[in-house]
Amino acid sequence: MIERVALYLQDAHDLRDGLDYVQYAEEHGFEAVWQAESRLVRDAVVPMAAYAAVTEKIIVGSGVINNWTRNIGLLASTFLTLDDLAPDRIICGIGAWWDPLAKNVGIDRKRPLQAMEDTVVVLRRLLNMENVTFESEFIQVNNIELDVVHGRREPRNVPIYIGATGPKMMELTGKIADGVVLNYCVPPQYNEHAIDQLKKGLKESGRTLDDLDRPQLVVCSVDEDGEKAIETSRELLTQYLAQQPHIAKASGVSMDIVEEIQSILGWPATHEQISQAKHLVPDDLVHKITASGTPDEARKKVQEYINNGATCPILYPVGGNVKVLIDTFAIK
Repeated sequence: MIERVALYLQDAHDLRDGLDYVQYAEEHGFEAVWQAESRLVRDAVVPMAAYAAVTEKIIVGSGVINNWTRNIGLLASTFLTLDDLAPDRIICGIGAWWDPLAKNVGIDRKRPLQAMEDTVVVLRRLLNMENVTFESEFIQVNNIELDVVHGRREPRNVPIYIGATGPKMMELTGKIADGVVLNYCVPPQYNEHAIDQLKKGLKESGRTLDDLDRPQLVVCSVDEDGEKAIETSRELLTQYLAQQPHIAKASGVSMDIVEEIQSILGWPATHEQISQAKHLVPDDLVHKITASGTPDEARKKVQEYINNGATCPILYPVGGNVKVLIDTFAIK
């Protein structure tokens, strides 16, 4: 039985429609909404603030921002501000970004593990309202703290979750984070190895798996016409497998397929290019790495991710009626 569920929003919907979806999800027992920030299309912070302002209890997370493009002081003050708007309802989900996008905007993602660790350590200390001096290759701050004069000066309850995909980042997550945001477009069995890596880091930090929340992004397309739902997910996979190589690698898809799709898609991909290439994504792959089909089929697939270690599915509604998806997974 699915006892926890969250909603994931990216850029497929009008932002004002997103406010309606989040309110509807809150009314139907969803515990959280996570706002994406991946391609150069929609930042996470503005929608998060909007979602927090129109709701009362749903948790609002970044799913995920990157640790390269915001100065650590700005990053801390941003999440302090979000917590002012919705106290104890904000999660900072953060990831190491990905190439070629990062490279194309001038970011050299060297030593990503150390960069992530430094970011999480300093961010946590600042949100704990400490005075921080820290000198490393990636962060240089001297005698700084969150300068709250008018407002709450107590430490802020903003859990930090790392969006990890590779084994080394997964191990680091177990060591330093409050939770992991497990990636989408992977089969449920991917979680077994991921959890093994998390346990290594957890052991180093003196914790167990029960101490680490493990929500998971799940591409979800729901329609009474199961074939229509599958076709919608196929189009999304066509784009993701070509443009986000870390996801393609984790999904287990043949690199021959990925390279053929890449030969058709440009950057950014057009609808025409996606339509031209989508036949390369077979039905069995859609079923393997997404929850697509009728409501019953989608629920069954989501349960597989939970059975393999995810604590809360974060459902990414692909096409169709978002409220139908919310109704399908409503917590009674």
